Amino acid sequence: MEKKLPLPPFNAETAKLKVQLAEDAWNSKDPVKISMAYSIDTEWRNRNQFINGRQEVQEFLKDKWQKELEYKLKKELWAFLDNKIAVRFEYEYKNAQGQWFRAYGNENWEFDENGLMQKRYASINDLEIKESERKL
Repeated sequence: MEKKLPLPPFNAETAKLKVQLAEDAWNSKDPVKISMAYSIDTEWRNRNQFINGRQEVQEFLKDKWQKELEYKLKKELWAFLDNKIAVRFEYEYKNAQGQWFRAYGNENWEFDENGLMQKRYASINDLEIKESERKL
């Protein structure tokens, strides 16, 4: 059986590590690598999209980074309990026309006993910014 350390139940140290590992993986922009942190039957809500299973996660991420260029993400632990973690995040990217954006929001994560994320619910807002306003 696949395992993705650290495993729940989380404490402050392991929850922070799980968040950092997620940030590092997403900044790699490697859809296959990222998808391996999720259960085979993972369920996502990402803005107004519903994504089910690793294959759909991979397709979603591949499409994402074809549109969101020069992507850079920062995640921060918000709260944790047992097998759940809440994060706040922001990321910056530009579109094909060169317009920069900062996206920010919250995610709620739920993990199975093997440390694989089985649920990910993300609320995300995008804000147009000037290149000179970038923080990341």
